[in-house]
Order: sequence, then C-alpha cells, then structure tokens
Amino acid sequence: MLAERGFSVLDADRLGHRVLAPGHPVAARVALRWPEAVVERRIDRGRLGRIVFDDESQLEELEALTHPAIREAIEQWGSEVGNRPAAVEIPVLADLADASWVRVTVDAPIETRKERLRRRGLTEDDIDARMAAQPSRDDWRSAADLVLDNGGPGESLVSEVDRLVKRLMAGNR
Repeated sequence: MLAERGFSVLDADRLGHRVLAPGHPVAARVALRWPEAVVERRIDRGRLGRIVFDDESQLEELEALTHPAIREAIEQWGSEVGNRPAAVEIPVLADLADASWVRVTVDAPIETRKERLRRRGLTEDDIDARMAAQPSRDDWRSAADLVLDNGGPGESLVSEVDRLVKRLMAGNR
C-alpha cells in the first residue's frame, strides 16, 4: 500500500532470503553451522526455522550471522533511494535500519495473526514456536514510534495507511 502511495519499499525478509541463497558468504557459514538444514546444497528455510525457532540461543546465532549483511543491504538501498519517501518492512524487532527512521509497528490481535499464518500453511506447532521466539505484541508496540492497526478488514487498513502517510509526510512521529 505504501508503494501505491509513492514510497520506495524494501522487504528485509527478501534480503534474508538473499543472504541464505547459494553463493552468498553468509549462506556458507549458516550451512556449516546447521548442516541438517541443507537440502540439495541449498539452505531449506523451513528446516532452519524449525531448528532455530525452538532454541533462542540458536536463533541468536543465526541472527548474528545474517543481520549484519541485511543491515548493510538496507543501508545501501537507503542511500540509493535518496530523499524519496521510503519504507523498509522488517519482520523482526531488530536494529536493522538507521535510528533516524520512524518505526511503525503493524499490529493485529494474536488470534488474527494466527489465523493469517494458518492460511499461509503453517501448522499450529510452527505458529506457536515462531510466536514464542518473537517479541510480544507489547514489545512491538512499545518499540514503535507509530502503530498501524491491521486487525480489521482490508478497507480499514486502507484508511489506516492513508492516515499514516499523511502523518509521515507532515513529519509527525
């Protein structure tokens, strides 16, 4: 929706996919650390997720390997965007973007989030493990400069995004 409103938008999760792709130096280090997540010489993100989302210390290890490369790619992209309005979608509560950026948390009730994950094909066990490994809803909300409500139907999200864009373009946090 932000792209439809003239923003340059970067999905940090796609950057995560890139750093785990064959040939990337980070992927090689991840493959050495978690060989059981490698299938046909590629990191199987599903397998890797099942391993690290069940063990906080392993998730921290993975993030220590991947986050610096993702942060660097975001910084490079940001310098290329220049003064145009821009947004980076970051699916984790981590300092991957410059501190000067406005942090917007897209929020929805827990059950709404779970239902959306079920529709994406995740099992209840996968959903529970991922949610347990992530910051709480309160953590997300308290880390945000602004909170966008995504708990209702699509048309309410459109209104929320329009309000957000007006506020951001006016320079209001």
